[in-house]
Amino acid sequence: MAHLISDECINCGACEPVCPVEAISEQGDARVIDAATCTDCGACVDSCPVDAIAPA
Repeated sequence: MAHLISDECINCGACEPVCPVEAISEQGDARVIDAATCTDCGACVDSCPVDAIAPA
């Protein structure tokens, strides 16, 4: 199950470079996780300064 980025995202980009499968991208004013690519490793969760990423 993929992780999700909530509306609390401040679009800082801290999560994108830590994703080992490049499942995170910018869309509009926030980042999104491609559920088909996400391997549920959780690396992005610890990198988020506003705790906007959680398991789906």
